Amino acid sequence: MAEIDGILRLMTEKGSSDLHVKVGSPPAIRLNGRLLVLRDMETLTADQTRVLALGMMDDRQKQSFENHYELDFAYSLDGVGRFRVNVFRQRGSVGITLRRVATERAAIEDLGLPPVVRQPSDESRGLILVTGTAGSGKTTTLAAMIDHINSTREGHIVTVEDPIEVLHKDKKCIINQREIGIDTDSYADALRHVVRQDPDVILIGEMRDHETVAAALTAAEIGNLVFSTLHTIDATETISRIIDFFPPYQQKQTRLMLASTLRGIVSLRLIPSINGGLVPAVEIMVMTGTIREYIIDAEQTYKIRDAMEEGQYYGMQTFDQSLLSLYQNRQITLDDAMAMAGNAHDFKIKVRQLGVDPSAAAQSGIY
Repeated sequence: MAEIDGILRLMTEKGSSDLHVKVGSPPAIRLNGRLLVLRDMETLTADQTRVLALGMMDDRQKQSFENHYELDFAYSLDGVGRFRVNVFRQRGSVGITLRRVATERAAIEDLGLPPVVRQPSDESRGLILVTGTAGSGKTTTLAAMIDHINSTREGHIVTVEDPIEVLHKDKKCIINQREIGIDTDSYADALRHVVRQDPDVILIGEMRDHETVAAALTAAEIGNLVFSTLHTIDATETISRIIDFFPPYQQKQTRLMLASTLRGIVSLRLIPSINGGLVPAVEIMVMTGTIREYIIDAEQTYKIRDAMEEGQYYGMQTFDQSLLSLYQNRQITLDDAMAMAGNAHDFKIKVRQLGVDPSAAAQSGIY
């Protein structure tokens, strides 16, 4: 049986983002968004997957897994990289999913993100959200934004993560990184005390529940710059999800708090690139007076997407606008663009306005 370190080395050599380990199958990797089973490796037994999982854990983590049947933690391998690990039980056996995380903090432009993504990092206070599905680049984007702050101004940055993925070194800022289960019991406990730690910037790994969202809004309201993530696909859904964390009798007040604290939302999707690999499609919402009104008024929230489409002056763009730009620049195919577009019919109309016949373009792959 291959040891987990050997599998991780192979995964990294192939340029894979994720590794899946389960009983009754060889290991599988995700490469350029597609899952590939490593059929030249042996099919794993229940004992083998358990040994692979426990081999990455310390005694505290082993005990936690035995008590709760699932566990998140980080695993580092010298000369290879750092991985986010989720170990869980399925049908009585152990399953493992690992994601390779970037240890080098790339600049915003190096990630293929538009320069306007830097704009929220230059805010002095408020709430900045980075959203997207799993594997869309949220962690890497947040790391780039935090590194931009760390490189350009003085301050105290506190991160609360589960687990810590990207390690930051002090540059102009002092950075304290806290991990759930090691440095604090929960996001709620950490955020309850973070304001007494004199932070200028707070990073919350994920807003998972009502208590975490409420604490994030409060921290932003009292003058901190707060970054966090949500598993939502666009700006409008993000706003609705935050409000839905609260009971109906608190939602009006939540809308007012969100309208006063929110500074921007960056939503990400990774699209297969014509040149190989993946390229980010990016939706950007910047707070304006109009969007503030749409957040406060529940009957107008649906108009936020239209305001973003017309808000290019402020650096805003919708996913469809980002996809159209990627298509124009010959970075993605029309088929992939239409598959990710919010409205494929409207997207085809925009392509026709470029003087391109979508049917002919789809057949050729580009034009």
